[in-house]
Amino acid sequence: MDLINIIGRYARRYTPQIAAVVVLQLITALATLYLPDLNAAIIDNGVAKGDVDYIWATGLVMLVVAFVQVIAAIGATWFASKAAMATGRDVRAALFDHVTAFNKEDMDHFGTATLITRGTNDVQQIQMTLLLALNFMVTAPIMAIGGIIMAVRQDAGMSWLVIAAVLVLGVAVTIFAAVLMPMFRQFQTRLDAINGIMREQIAGIRVIRAFVREEHETERFKEANTSLTRLSLNIGRVYVLMFPVIMLILNVATAAVLWFGGHRVDEGLVEVGALTAFMQYLMQILMAVMMGVFMLMMLPRAIVCARRVQEVLSHSPREAAPISPAPEGTVLFDDVSYQYPGAEAPVLKNISFEAKPGTTTAIIGATGSGKSTLLGLIPQLYAPTSGTIAVGGSVAMVPQKPWLFSGTVASNLRTANPDATDEELWAALGTAQATFVDTLDMPISQGGTNVSGGQRQRLCIARALVARPSIMLFDDSFSALDALTEANLRGALADATGTMTQIVVAQRVASITEADQILVMEAGEIVDRGTHAELMRVSETYREIARSQEAVDA
Repeated sequence: MDLINIIGRYARRYTPQIAAVVVLQLITALATLYLPDLNAAIIDNGVAKGDVDYIWATGLVMLVVAFVQVIAAIGATWFASKAAMATGRDVRAALFDHVTAFNKEDMDHFGTATLITRGTNDVQQIQMTLLLALNFMVTAPIMAIGGIIMAVRQDAGMSWLVIAAVLVLGVAVTIFAAVLMPMFRQFQTRLDAINGIMREQIAGIRVIRAFVREEHETERFKEANTSLTRLSLNIGRVYVLMFPVIMLILNVATAAVLWFGGHRVDEGLVEVGALTAFMQYLMQILMAVMMGVFMLMMLPRAIVCARRVQEVLSHSPREAAPISPAPEGTVLFDDVSYQYPGAEAPVLKNISFEAKPGTTTAIIGATGSGKSTLLGLIPQLYAPTSGTIAVGGSVAMVPQKPWLFSGTVASNLRTANPDATDEELWAALGTAQATFVDTLDMPISQGGTNVSGGQRQRLCIARALVARPSIMLFDDSFSALDALTEANLRGALADATGTMTQIVVAQRVASITEADQILVMEAGEIVDRGTHAELMRVSETYREIARSQEAVDA
């Protein structure tokens, strides 16, 4: 079972705390079982006989036992909480570490929304189930088994009442658990769905407003929310029915003990103290079963959650093809192809080229020709289906969709190099034409939503420069810049990069005329290559792209 595997794997290091819980729970259970026996002795040997000294002496023993019970219970809860919370922390950390090893294909396989839910809500359910298990795993069995033994010891003639009450309660709990299990499975799936919709709507709020789709999106969220609410209410109805049924069984059992026990007292078969103790033991037995009920309330959902967490932990990230060594600053593709999982045809076919140190290689082509995918193979965002890739030195990439983290300009730039000095940060900002930054402490919101698209791009370029890589990748990283800013940026890059190799995915021909080599892509293949002047002479595809852009500019 996934739940047992996860708890066993990550709770193993907290064995001392768990051992302390077992010992303290054992003491608590034994003390709880001993108290009704002392109470019966007070009634039968003290109250019935008028022996005040016996009452005081036995009462003092009861106080000591009760004090030990309380201290042991507090200690057990403390150690259980420490072990359960630490285990939950470790599972979350393991999940996070595993997910960070995923490439884009693995991320797409699960989806961001469900990974967030599995790393937070699902782990929380496992953690709480472990806490309940640690609190009840010793107490409940000892209370149930020991209660039965002690109850029979007080009056064997009414032992059938114990058996009947436990059987009825066990059947009721089993039925409720069978009903709840599939409902909890649906609950987690619908929680994933609503998280996905919320994330999509928040990220795309500008598009929604631009197309006046607020009402449609509100209705879409309402449907998902209503579906989750309806299921939650159904689960609540089961709980609402479950507790009265359990209490009814407890009360009927108590009434039965008083009824049949009263007749046995009247017949002289049992003493009043023994009857009182029997009733207390019966309640302890049923309360132990109630502890099991609490566990079963958590267990179905925890089992589903553990299965979902295990799916992520057991998922083997698609292994990146080994990157062959190459001279510093060199990138070499040798007959590389790539096909997305489930796709009918490869998106890249037989790609071969070499980018040499200190040169600029530009990649241009129509939308969907595979430019960004090709670039993503270099830092191993994707694993090639066939062929070999050789990379020499460190790589930094400015993505097509610039992303900034919440914090400051400095904290974002130091993502690339935590040891970078302020002077290095300012130099990178100057090269990236980020003249809008007046202080390194300038706040940046999550995703960089408090700066414009062009400012985000320049900050991402500055961040890549701070890394001082051997190879710099630009994935259409100048699309939000005006022509003058782009020209100034390229001039500054030429001075700042020195022997750094640049590979640039571009949309505009005007921005790559100075490139050392230009790769023209069409339908996932390199159809032409050369300098701007050479391609204008020999490549009809390149000339068409240039002519179309000249017409637009005119």
